[in-house]
Amino acid sequence: MAKTVGMISLGCPKNQVDAEIMLKKLVDAGYILVAEAEKADVVIVNTCAFIEDSKKESIDSILEMIDYKEDGLLKRVVVTGCMAQRYADEIFSEIPEVDAVIGIGANDDIVKACDSVLEGEQYSSFPNKEEMPLDGGRILTTPEYFAYLRIADGCSNCCSYCAIPSIRGKFRSRKIEDVLDEAKALTEKGVKELILVAQDTTRYGEDLYGTLKLPELLDELNKLENLKWVRLLYCYPERITDELIDAINRNEKVCHYIDMPMQHVSGKVLKAMNRPGDRESLTALINKLREKIEDVVIRTTFITGFPGETDEDFTALSEFVNEMKLDRVGCFAYSREENTPAYDLPEQIEKDVALNRADIIMEQQYRINDEKLETFIGKTYDVIVDGYDSYSDSYFGRTYMDAPEIDNNIVFTSGYEIEVGEIVPVEIFDKDEYSLIGEAVWKWIYQIN
Repeated sequence: MAKTVGMISLGCPKNQVDAEIMLKKLVDAGYILVAEAEKADVVIVNTCAFIEDSKKESIDSILEMIDYKEDGLLKRVVVTGCMAQRYADEIFSEIPEVDAVIGIGANDDIVKACDSVLEGEQYSSFPNKEEMPLDGGRILTTPEYFAYLRIADGCSNCCSYCAIPSIRGKFRSRKIEDVLDEAKALTEKGVKELILVAQDTTRYGEDLYGTLKLPELLDELNKLENLKWVRLLYCYPERITDELIDAINRNEKVCHYIDMPMQHVSGKVLKAMNRPGDRESLTALINKLREKIEDVVIRTTFITGFPGETDEDFTALSEFVNEMKLDRVGCFAYSREENTPAYDLPEQIEKDVALNRADIIMEQQYRINDEKLETFIGKTYDVIVDGYDSYSDSYFGRTYMDAPEIDNNIVFTSGYEIEVGEIVPVEIFDKDEYSLIGEAVWKWIYQIN
C-alpha cells in the first residue's frame, strides 16, 4: 500500500523552497502527497524559529499534529526546519510524541527519516548545516505562475539580534549556471514571475566569485523568453550599488521593486545591531533610488525597542518614516533571542514600550499608504491575476509594486473571463482601506479597434 505524506511549511520563502525540495525527494521515492494532514501516514512540520512569534506558531503546529496522531488520524510526525536545527533536544524532551527531528543539513535524508518512523523507529540526524542541498528538483507549492528562486542560503552578516547565522550557517551562493538552469526550467513549466530570495540577495556571488554577481544574474534572467517579471527581496542597503541600480534599470523584466530591510535609522542603534549606516546614508540611498529608477517602489522593515533605543532614537525613526514616505513598511517589536549578542545587551526595553512604538510607526505608515493610494487613481497598470472572488464577482491580483503574500491587492472587474496567472492591464478608478479598485481594459480596446 502506498505511503502518504503531508507537509506544513512555516516561515519565510527560503524555508518554503526547502519544503519543495523535500517533497520532490519523497514523491520520487514513491510517497503520495496529500493536502489534508489528518489523511497522511506521516506529516512533516517544516518549522521557523526566527523570532518568538514564529517559534510559537511552529510549536502550535507540532502540537496540533500530535493531537491528530493521538486521535488515530495520522501515524507519525517529523519536525524539520529552523526550529529543529535550533531546539532539537528541547523538542525531543518536551514533546516526546514527535517521531523524528532532523536538522537543516539533513534535508537530503527526509526519505530515510519518513521510512524509519513508519517502521516504528525514532529518528534524528544533524550533519553539518552547511551541507544542506541548495539545488535539486522541487514540487512547487506556489501557484504555477510564480515561484521563489533561491540564489543563496545562510548568512555572514551577523546582525546582533539575529540567530540565522547560527541556525543556517555562513552565506553560500549557488553557482550562476545552476540558478539559470533552474530558472529556465521553471519558466518552461509556466512560471511568469520569479522572486529572488536569500538571506541577503545583494551579497550573491561574493563567496564564490569574489565579487557581487546579482547585476550579472539579472542580465541573464532577463533573457529568458517566457519570463515576465523578476522581483528582488532581502536587499541589504549597504550593497545596493550603482551597478545593481543600473541592472534594474536596463532589464525590462526586473520589477522596479526593492525590498531592503533597514531595521532602524539611528546610527547608534544600527551600530549596536552590527549594521552599517545611519539616517543620513539611508536618506541618500533612497533619494538615489528614486532619482535613478523612475517609479521605483521601496519596501522596508524596522525594529522598535532594540536594547538602548532612547526616546530620541525612536523620534528619529518616526521622523524618517514621515519624511521619506516609503511605499511599503513593516515594523516589529524587538524579539530577544537567546544565543545572540543582543540578548545580553544592557538597557533592555520593556515589551509594551517596544510594541507601542511599533504601533505608532504602523499608524504613520497607514496614513502615508492612504495618501499614496490616491495617486494611482486614473492610471493603468499591468496586473498578474491571483484569483477570482465569486461573492463580489471580481478578480484580484498584483502589480509590479506588490509581492505575493506581503503587499496589497488590486481588486478589479472584467467584462471577459480571465485565467489565473494572466497579466492584464487594469485601469484604477477607486480605492478602499488597503486596496486599489479597477477594471480590466485591454480586450475592450481590442474589440473597438
